[in-house]
Amino acid sequence: MKYSYKVGCSPENLRGIRDFIRGSLRNHGVSDLDISEMVLAIDEMCSNLMIHAHHCNPNDLFELHIFAEKNHPVIFEIIDDGTVFDINKFHEPELGNIIHEKRKGGLGIRLVKSIMDNVEYTQQGGMNICRLTKRVQFN
Repeated sequence: MKYSYKVGCSPENLRGIRDFIRGSLRNHGVSDLDISEMVLAIDEMCSNLMIHAHHCNPNDLFELHIFAEKNHPVIFEIIDDGTVFDINKFHEPELGNIIHEKRKGGLGIRLVKSIMDNVEYTQQGGMNICRLTKRVQFN
């Protein structure tokens, strides 16, 4: 089953995104723990997109698609036309350095990569597609 959500790039819309993810996945009997982890990862990806690629412009839109089918990984697609930031090409700072330097930031990418099984980027028809997958148990 495919679920779609179109939203403006204002951080105020993050709550709606989280609710959309929870509602879509509960229809499939995905555990609350798995849902919470995926909500956290997608929230991080969407907030970074809003802030860094679209400068919180509520008139800039992006789409979030969720593909949920029993016996297959859950797939999220974040589709936009902003600046591409491929987290797979980002050199993560060492955790010890973040703590030692008391830096804010730098943990979100590490978190997303630890929660999701795969993150990939493609471009199609002038649009950026960030595809995140996660293997879960369906009830």
